[in-house]
Amino acid sequence: MTETRLHLRPAPGSKITTAQGTRAILDGIKPNAQSTVPDAGPKPPWLRVRLPTGAKYQEVMDIVRSHRLSTVCAESKCPNLAECWGRGTATLMLMGSVCTRACRFCSVNTGNPQGWLDAEEPACVATAVALMDLKYVVLTSVDRDDLPDGGAAHYAACIRAIHARMPGTAVEALTPDFGGEHRHVAAVLDAGLATYAQNLETVRRLTHPVRDPRAGYEQTLGILRFAKAHAPRTITKTSLMLGLGETDVEIEQALDDMRAADVDVVTMGQYMRPTKNHLPVERFVTPEEFNGYRELALAKGFLEVVAGPLVRSSYRAERVLEQNNVGLAPRVLDGLREAAATMRC
Repeated sequence: MTETRLHLRPAPGSKITTAQGTRAILDGIKPNAQSTVPDAGPKPPWLRVRLPTGAKYQEVMDIVRSHRLSTVCAESKCPNLAECWGRGTATLMLMGSVCTRACRFCSVNTGNPQGWLDAEEPACVATAVALMDLKYVVLTSVDRDDLPDGGAAHYAACIRAIHARMPGTAVEALTPDFGGEHRHVAAVLDAGLATYAQNLETVRRLTHPVRDPRAGYEQTLGILRFAKAHAPRTITKTSLMLGLGETDVEIEQALDDMRAADVDVVTMGQYMRPTKNHLPVERFVTPEEFNGYRELALAKGFLEVVAGPLVRSSYRAERVLEQNNVGLAPRVLDGLREAAATMRC
């Protein structure tokens, strides 16, 4: 009789070793006291997404794999992966798939790469962008506190490689905080960016425990303020996750703090728990509520506000200046209708 062997994925929070020999925690967070705490309830209808499929999705997947790239789309379990990859767009994640930090909302693996970098990555990234024929590309990365500059020089090398290969491609960088070192932020900006992003993630009160202790609310605001002063023509951008227990008053204060730091664009989306070891969802924000937060933020003078249940910081990033919530209005209305129909049933 032939023996069948099942290759099961290790459980979230397990210790793993990557292909580069880095020891890491799978999905970033070990089992803890909140692992048994349930979410506020089942996912509402407007958070349902289709599974990845289609020829274009497979084409992007093949390019990513063949060029040894990581994407935040896959590593962070983004709900928009099917849509974005189906349109031939992706957010590329630099410097590997192991982060030195352990934010309690994020499912990226946590460990210490001990200085490992792929010297060929800038060329591989540029080639992938060319193969996808991207006119706008978002680069992000894990935090690399093990590197003296946090990886800023590597970021800059990737940006310059893209410009050399695809001069007409605009680049957005969603970077780590580089430990608050503005000179490292400047190195990335000076490589030539259309948009610079650093995510606030949540309101001041919830920064810890939501974010790693090495991150900071004021630290992020300081980076965004510096970025706009250093490169005034570069759009600055940040993001909030909602559903972690924040209040409307705290959301409005965070928006005021962003404007005081000269942030141009803010995105707001629903926090969704990646694994049971991560923070539970405290509430599911309705599409109608997101519309209200968007109107509130626009009234404060942001260049654009992208808000909706499935919005993530780089979602439809190339469309952010259309000033129409990146075309989300029909989806919002459909979500409300579907929710209403479900409640009637």
